[in-house]
Amino acid sequence: MPVGAATYPRGMTGLTPYLSFDGTAREALEFYRGVFGGELVLATYGDFARDDGAVDLIAHGMLQGPVELFASDAGPGEPTLELRGILFSLLGTAESTTLEQWFAALAEGGEVLDALALRPWGDHDGQVRDRFGVTWLIGYQG
Repeated sequence: MPVGAATYPRGMTGLTPYLSFDGTAREALEFYRGVFGGELVLATYGDFARDDGAVDLIAHGMLQGPVELFASDAGPGEPTLELRGILFSLLGTAESTTLEQWFAALAEGGEVLDALALRPWGDHDGQVRDRFGVTWLIGYQG
């Protein structure tokens, strides 16, 4: 992406998480694209003329698709991803088969905290922590 190119999606609504990684933003965004699909837009430190890290680190990255995320590699002294007491909810955001596929893909290299299963109230849900430490609540009705 050329320096100065637009790096923010137009017409977005709602909350979009922005994750700061310790040198693994590209790997994480590629993993999430593999799970959710969509398009990656990546700008490196070199693209933004940053000299506070390796030129191939991600200064700003976006996954645009059914699940949207922003991510970057933190610069020196900037905090990196530490999530406690938070999970990303994908309740009813896609067809049940898609949600089941996402759950299984997020579990690869991660940890199933609570299996995706039918609950007493009649809905399916479960929790999984992916290999990058993000916890996801995935579920659907009936």
